[in-house]
Amino acid sequence: MALDPKQRRAARHAQPDTDSAAAAGRPAARKAPITVERITDAALHVVATEGYDALTIRSVANVLGTGPSSLYAHIVNKADIDDLLIGRLCVQITLPEPDPDRWREQIRDVCAQIRDRYLQYPGISRAALAMVPTNLDTLRVNEGIFAILLAGGIEPQTAAWAIDALFLYVAGYALEASMVRQRRKDRDANWVLNQEELVRRFRALPEDAFPQTRRYAAELTSGSGHERFDFALGLLIDNLGGQAEAAGG
Repeated sequence: MALDPKQRRAARHAQPDTDSAAAAGRPAARKAPITVERITDAALHVVATEGYDALTIRSVANVLGTGPSSLYAHIVNKADIDDLLIGRLCVQITLPEPDPDRWREQIRDVCAQIRDRYLQYPGISRAALAMVPTNLDTLRVNEGIFAILLAGGIEPQTAAWAIDALFLYVAGYALEASMVRQRRKDRDANWVLNQEELVRRFRALPEDAFPQTRRYAAELTSGSGHERFDFALGLLIDNLGGQAEAAGG
């Protein structure tokens, strides 16, 4: 008896996907069969060219030159595609051997890798929000980060919740960055201001109501590249390190 889509999804989470391997042993067909890999490729294409907001079952089917019903033999719903997308990006993450002396640096590096993968595809980090990680490739990254934190002396419960906080921050940062980039492409998005204009507007605010904003306008608007990302990530990691040191006496 053929597996229904939900059973197929459970099977993917229990063992490596064998769709591609099975297809490789079949005779060449005029039209390539629909597989989980091709669905993932098509979904990434939609996000890369049109943004995450354009991602639907139908838009993926259109890229594959088929109808939505053809996809339901391999996936359960749109959330299943989200799961596949994040798993595909996680495949590209390089995990280090946990080093107790370098655990902070290692966490920063892994988080920066995830951030950069998200930023390659506008808005794709939304797919990671409110997701329970069961995809084996996603779990590999969770396992790697967990191992690094434990090697750094972080208590297991603290490390478990820290993983959630780290992923949430990285996804949120990447989502905001993607939204700003997209809005800057809109000719009518005049509200997206550069730092110089923001400073000018802040300093023009009524002094009696906004004395600190006026005085520290430069500081409030400072930060280039990923400086703010590094700062916030550092706060999380340094707080974890402080707890580990306190626990160790």
